[in-house]
Amino acid sequence: MQRPSEHLETSVHRIEAAGVSIFYRAAGDPRNPVILLLHGFPSSSHQFRAFMPRLADRFHVIAPDLPGFGFTEVPDDFVYSFDSLAETIGAFCDVLGLRQYALYLFDYGAPVGFRLAPQRPDAIRAIVSQNGNAYEEGMSEGWAPTRAYWADPSPANRDAMRSMFTLETTRWQYTHGAPDPARVAPEGYWLDAALLARPGQDQIQLDLIADYARNVALYPRIHTYLRERQPPLLAVWGANDPFFLPAGAKAFRRDLPEAEVHLLDAGHFALETHAGVIADHMCDFLQRHLR
Repeated sequence: MQRPSEHLETSVHRIEAAGVSIFYRAAGDPRNPVILLLHGFPSSSHQFRAFMPRLADRFHVIAPDLPGFGFTEVPDDFVYSFDSLAETIGAFCDVLGLRQYALYLFDYGAPVGFRLAPQRPDAIRAIVSQNGNAYEEGMSEGWAPTRAYWADPSPANRDAMRSMFTLETTRWQYTHGAPDPARVAPEGYWLDAALLARPGQDQIQLDLIADYARNVALYPRIHTYLRERQPPLLAVWGANDPFFLPAGAKAFRRDLPEAEVHLLDAGHFALETHAGVIADHMCDFLQRHLR
């Protein structure tokens, strides 16, 4: 006999989709509404380790590692672009038989999710954006070196991006803007740094940084999707994010007047310090929209 608490434990799995061996975590009863959690750079589904159990009593929560991150394994000829990442995650949803779900978008998860949503509008029941940007005004001055790389992808500008892959930079991304950096557990940024140090990872990440320019170019299409489909949207945002400003959260209301926006005293990796608060906002929001 299955115990009621069994579904609350997070389990790990691996499944083949579109030629990619996708590692993912799952928690919650499969009969409950589904939330698809999409992580950001330079992390993986590991970033949701303390978050998924907070949702698992009411939702079926699924968190894949994107290609190029975590423990997902890809063929040698895989092309690292956000189009490819979105196609792979779409195939992943098809293999799992996910017909309807809410999206949780963080950082790189946003350009992946905001490609899926217009392609599968009937599948997306709600969107939660946690520092998952879709507006130019949400991008800080900290993007200046990256914009220089986009404008001139010279070897010198490409090499300048390598500073993004150091342990020091990864630690800073996790702790900057946190009300108390001592509350940020070190295993997250140490694991990310170790995985970034694998052979070939630098080229993968440099290709994705270059391709990110196409995400900004897609913003008008995302806005059209939001205006036309009016998906329920919750923006719960670390207000001290050095990359994506609170203006990016507030901008959702321009296309979605009913969007709910909460700004937290947190940094980019807001889940590291505010998992409980974010889970509470999500549960309140999703229980109203995923009936």
